[in-house]
Amino acid sequence: MFKNDKLINLGVARFYDALKKQGADVENAKFTPFAGGDTEMAALLDSLEQIKDEIDAANAEAIRRINESTPVLIAVARAKDVIPGMKKNLLLHAGPPVTKEKMCGPVMGAVLGAIVYEGLAQDLKEAKVLVDRGEIEFSPCHHHSSVGPMAGVVSASMWVYVVENKKFGNKAYCTLNEGLGKVLRFGANSSDVLKHLKWMEEVLAPSMNEALKESKNGIDIKAITSQALMMGDECHNRNVAATDILIKELLPLFLKTGIAKNVIKEIIDFIASNPHSYLNVSMAACKATADTIAGLDKSTLVSAMARNGTELGIRVAGVGDEWFTAPAGIPKGLYFA
Repeated sequence: MFKNDKLINLGVARFYDALKKQGADVENAKFTPFAGGDTEMAALLDSLEQIKDEIDAANAEAIRRINESTPVLIAVARAKDVIPGMKKNLLLHAGPPVTKEKMCGPVMGAVLGAIVYEGLAQDLKEAKVLVDRGEIEFSPCHHHSSVGPMAGVVSASMWVYVVENKKFGNKAYCTLNEGLGKVLRFGANSSDVLKHLKWMEEVLAPSMNEALKESKNGIDIKAITSQALMMGDECHNRNVAATDILIKELLPLFLKTGIAKNVIKEIIDFIASNPHSYLNVSMAACKATADTIAGLDKSTLVSAMARNGTELGIRVAGVGDEWFTAPAGIPKGLYFA
């Protein structure tokens, strides 16, 4: 039976196995119902076929904008002076919107630390009272042309990288990287963490801005990322090459300023000791690039993807500002430790 027939099995592999055992000439075609058998979803997906050409054109335009974007580091400035909508009692955070009741531990830890850092509270206990009273406002970084690593907390007095997309004119912002170990972005908020943030505010950031003033055209971040990728970095959890290139770009600028040599040495030593120094400026560059496709009608490209420890959220270019969220899982990433 079936030995002289050529058969194709569609779907259940058990039938294929049984026919094969009987010596049949059979091929197995993998098949699953369209949209997982969900008729409503199938209808929605089918409707997209009717505007396929428009979607393809929109996505081609999105890819063009991404490819032609030229993110350049032009300054380092206080968040309250450059981030749209920033104010003293507003704290930005990573990921999609989240209420204070649903914030994970590291985000809340960073929130409390930032409140004390800003001088809005004398200690963490008082900071928690302000949060509970609703006196502190919260908003996602992405709603303010910004990004933040891990907890992503940004407060008014923190200094941020200012990255301008020279091709399209938009800007994006990200805090400076604190270094490794016990840091605010992981929820640490002890006195030594806040003291280090003050050093960044009073020494590191203003000095970097003075150095950048010595550059006629800023620092081309896209060019650094391109080089670093060819040198083994993936520019997220491994930034060794990119950080080295950034130092090479910054050091001649520092030497043109009137900043004391011992301060320059302190700054360069700090940047060099932290292989993630480049990460934050890279994040701002990616934001400045991705924002060019936000709101592009009918584009199905993802324009933002971020998590806050509670939820993971994405934004789709053609849908605009709406977030699509799911519970945040535990990442398993290369070089993640």
